Amino acid sequence: MGGYVPSTDQEQLQMLHEIGLKSMDDLFAHIPEEVKIQGSLELPAGLSELEVRRKVQGIARKNKVFSSIFRGAGAYRHFIPAIVKSVTGKENFLTSYTPYQAEISQGVLQSIYEYQTMICDLTGMDVSNASVYDGSTAAAEGIAMCQERKRKKALVSACANPSTLEVVKTYCFGNQMELVVIPEKDGTTDMERLKEQIDASTACVYIQHPNYYGNLEDAAGIGEIVHEAGAKFIMSVNPISLAIVKTPREYGADIAVGDGQPLGLPLSFGGPYLGFMSCVSEMMRKLPGRIVGQTKDKNGKTGYVLTLQAREQHIRREKASSNICTNQALCALAIGTYLASMGNEGLKNAAVQCTSKAHYMAAELEKIGYSVENKAEFFHEFVTSSDVPAEKIMNALAAKDVLGGYPLDGHRVLWCCTEMNSKEEIDEVIRILKEV
Repeated sequence: MGGYVPSTDQEQLQMLHEIGLKSMDDLFAHIPEEVKIQGSLELPAGLSELEVRRKVQGIARKNKVFSSIFRGAGAYRHFIPAIVKSVTGKENFLTSYTPYQAEISQGVLQSIYEYQTMICDLTGMDVSNASVYDGSTAAAEGIAMCQERKRKKALVSACANPSTLEVVKTYCFGNQMELVVIPEKDGTTDMERLKEQIDASTACVYIQHPNYYGNLEDAAGIGEIVHEAGAKFIMSVNPISLAIVKTPREYGADIAVGDGQPLGLPLSFGGPYLGFMSCVSEMMRKLPGRIVGQTKDKNGKTGYVLTLQAREQHIRREKASSNICTNQALCALAIGTYLASMGNEGLKNAAVQCTSKAHYMAAELEKIGYSVENKAEFFHEFVTSSDVPAEKIMNALAAKDVLGGYPLDGHRVLWCCTEMNSKEEIDEVIRILKEV
C-alpha cells in the first residue's frame, strides 16, 4: 500500500480559485465565528515510529487483562478458531471498503452474502441485511422499521440491556416515536403491564431473549399479545443460544436483532462489534443498510451484487427512515468464518457448555450462601444476591486475577459462564468466595 500524499499549498490555492474563493477561510465562511477554534490547536511535535511505538505500548500496559473472566452483560469471551484471524488478516479483505463496484468486489460481496445466509439460518428469518454498528443500534433500527402513520408507539421491556435502552431512547426521540418501558416482574417482562399498555397506536414490542438478567422470556406468549394488537414483534437474541433454543421465527417474531460479537469477535476492550438484523420477507424493503444478493452474469456464472438499499439513505435523506450506511464488512467476514469453521455441532457444543457451566456455578454459589434470583430458565447468565457487598467480591476475585460478574447494585451480581470457563476456574471462584 502506498503512503498518503497530501496536496501542496499551491495546489490547494488553485482549487480554491477554481471555485471563486481566495483562501481556506473563505471555504468555511458560512460557519459562525463563535463555534470556530480561535488560534492554533497547539499540537505536540511529531514523533518517530519508534517513539510512537514506545508511547502506545506504555499506554497499553495500563490495561488489565484478566486470565479468567466471569462477566458478560452484553460482551462475551468465547473461543475463536485461529482461521478467523487468518482469513480476516488478508490484505484484500482488511483494506477493503464499501463494494459499490461489483466487478472488482466479488470476494467482499460473497463474504457478506454468506454472512447474511448464515444469520437467516440462525434466526429462521427470510432476509438479513449486511449488518449495522452493534446490537444496540440494531435494536433501535429495528424499532424504527416498524413506525407507521398511525402507529408511533414502541413498547420496550425493562429487562433489555440498559445500554440498548439508552440508544433506543435517542432513536425514538429523533424519530418522534413514543417510547414506553414495560417494567420487569421477577426478572422477566411483566405480561399484565404489557397487555395494559398495548393498543392500536403501538408499532412494535421489543424484548431481549435471554434478557439482561439471563432469563428466557415467555417469547411465544408475548408474540401472541403483540400480533393480536396488530403490532410487530422484535426479538433481540444471543446468537450462541440459538444453537439450542427456538429461533425468533419459531416464537413468531417479525424482526430478529442482536450483537454478533459472540460469533468470533474478541472483547477488544469494547469493539468494533457488529449488529445483525433479519426479518420476514414482508418487511424486507424496510431493512436499513444494504442487502447483497446472488445472481448470474451474461455468461451464466455466479456473481454477487448490492441488491437492495433505500436510495433515501443517500439522496433524499430527510425522507429516510434510516441514514445508516455501514456494512461492518470485516466484522461480518469474521462472523461468517467463525460460523463456517464451527459448524452446527461446534456451535451447539459451545452453547451446551455455556448453559451447563452456568447452571453448575449457580448451584455451587447457592451452597455457600449466594442466593440465585433467577425464577425463570436461564441460558448462561444469572443473578445472585448476598450479604457480602458486590465491591468486596470483585476486589477479592481481582486480587486472584479473576474478573468477577457485573455488579448490578450494592449486593447483587450478574454472573456469566461460557465454554472458556473450565470447571477448575469455577471451583477456584467458589473457593475464593468462601473466604470472602
